Amino acid sequence: MSEELSTENKGWKIFKSGLAKTRKGFLEGFGSLLLGTKEIDQEVFDALERSLLQADVGVETTNEILRELTTSVQRKELSNSDSLIAKLKQMLIKRLEPLRGQLKLNSPGTQVILFVGVNGAGKTTTIGKLTDRFVREERKVFLAAGDTFRAAASEQLSQWANKSNVTVLGQGRGSDSASVVYDAFESARAKQVDVLMIDTAGRLQANSQLMEELGKVKRVLIKIDQDAPHEIILVLDANTGQNAVSQLTAFDEALGLTGLMLTKLDGSAKAGFLFPLARQVERAGLSSLPLYFVGFGEKVSDLHEFEPEVFVNAILDFDE
Repeated sequence: MSEELSTENKGWKIFKSGLAKTRKGFLEGFGSLLLGTKEIDQEVFDALERSLLQADVGVETTNEILRELTTSVQRKELSNSDSLIAKLKQMLIKRLEPLRGQLKLNSPGTQVILFVGVNGAGKTTTIGKLTDRFVREERKVFLAAGDTFRAAASEQLSQWANKSNVTVLGQGRGSDSASVVYDAFESARAKQVDVLMIDTAGRLQANSQLMEELGKVKRVLIKIDQDAPHEIILVLDANTGQNAVSQLTAFDEALGLTGLMLTKLDGSAKAGFLFPLARQVERAGLSSLPLYFVGFGEKVSDLHEFEPEVFVNAILDFDE
């Protein structure tokens, strides 16, 4: 995909609208300065530093970017604001490569997707949106109410299921979540379901207890099918900013994540936290940890595939 995206592109328009709060920070600082500046001077670099930090890009990544841009200016590789912005886009897109990837369910049999994350991140809503997508792809879908601690979680999952006319499997509040998951998987396989998506609890009395419970769920699935769960997806709330990095570390160490999904991106002015998140993926020794989808709202259609080029261009578009 070209880095210079057409404003007629539907995905581009959605990302530009959804990332308006983050982009506004650049327009008020770095972007507004460049509009009237032809030469690259220290004032430009100072403004860029403030804008990157304000967007939650992080100190480490911000310092790297400034050093690389400064070197390029000194070598006379960059001479004006247009060339600076083009170089900045290139650098930012490259740093998001660890998050590139698509969700593919090509294996035979029932594919199991286990959703994890803290309470309030948007797991249940994300499952509902993804259910709609799979149903439109003519896949047979079951949902499992693995969050047995909150009655509202099961009710919300049922509401989403009703919208797509799919089955929810559960055993009621307070039941053992691993038992719920075991029965759900056996039922899904018996009925030759294409996809089983499992909602899970996000908060128990302590973090170690939560991870122990999720680990038990994973072990139950493996007993039925050694390849299950086929996906373990961490759902992150964009409003948590760089706190998402610590969540990624904790859940990956406990479960071995295969992908990410991001919610409420339209409400965040700190979308730059994806850069330290991508850095943490590399530090965890993972070749990649794909950010499959991002959510920009509550509607069932508000779920969009993540593309680094679209994301970066939407933040750094100054043609308001």
